[in-house]
Amino acid sequence: MSSDQHTQKKPEMEAPQRNLALDLVRTTEAAALASARWLGKGEKEAGDEAAVSAMRLSFKAIDIDGAVVIGEGEKDNAPMLYKGEKLGSTRGPSVSVAVDPVEGTNLLAYGRPNAISVVGVAPAGTMFDPGPSYYMKKLVVGVEARNAVDLDAPVADNLSKIAAALGKEVEDLVVFVLDKPRHGELIARIRKAGARIQLHTDGDVAGALMAVDPNSEIDVMMGTGGTPEGVLAACAIQALGGEMLCRLDPQKSKEKKALAEWGMELDRILDVNTLVASDDVFFAATGISGGTFLEGVKYTGKGADTHSLVIRGKTGTIRYIKSRHNWDKLMRFSAVKYD
Repeated sequence: MSSDQHTQKKPEMEAPQRNLALDLVRTTEAAALASARWLGKGEKEAGDEAAVSAMRLSFKAIDIDGAVVIGEGEKDNAPMLYKGEKLGSTRGPSVSVAVDPVEGTNLLAYGRPNAISVVGVAPAGTMFDPGPSYYMKKLVVGVEARNAVDLDAPVADNLSKIAAALGKEVEDLVVFVLDKPRHGELIARIRKAGARIQLHTDGDVAGALMAVDPNSEIDVMMGTGGTPEGVLAACAIQALGGEMLCRLDPQKSKEKKALAEWGMELDRILDVNTLVASDDVFFAATGISGGTFLEGVKYTGKGADTHSLVIRGKTGTIRYIKSRHNWDKLMRFSAVKYD
């Protein structure tokens, strides 16, 4: 053995550390259990408010010093965990929090699939603040195609390169697109290129997650969706090694004016490292209404079953968790009234 081999340092190893995502999933489970009672009842704000209240209470048990950077509510006047709100016991690490207690409030209200509860956490100061931006153009792919995409390239070119990176034909690809009038031309170009399409009325966090989830049939997400939702999804995309390319895309003159006053550059392309500038991220999502991504809440009379996705960015570990909740025991001490 050479002297160089003797003196070469081994990589510094770490003992297993606490996975904060396993604490966070309790908040998404609580929100899902509380809001799923409103499935299909047509009361959007009631379902959202139930989820917000349950999630806010659950955060009190987590040892973090958290501040909300991405909080849903300002855009649609819904109940919310507001931007700047402090979360956690304050005894733990300082973190930025992105949260949506019900991603897909319309999906929940009208009993449609893929409403989920989601939360992402990153070290304080590493999460992009979208200011007054509501909408952004997005292109999301998984790890295998992360170097194959260009936000400004023609749709057909991107699809061809994504297919090559995945070892597929363009005709094999499935593209997630929100079914909105603004996407008429995009949909036509995808069809002309020969790819298949899944159209969804709402839920572009779920769409982005499906695009990077190796178990999903979705290969890519394209189109304009929510900016806060984009930053939230970026927590998971960063953790899984995928890519999100985006550009702010204001849909109304009022939003465009606000962005100019904020000092935002509308032509700047943002990537996943801009949106979340650390791989030490944690992410959790729990299904509410069920669907192709995560199964929804199933009430059993004596309790409920939930299905969740939990991700730790530092290790790249993905967990799918099925939980059975027992009302008799849970309701003895829980401040959240699930039943």
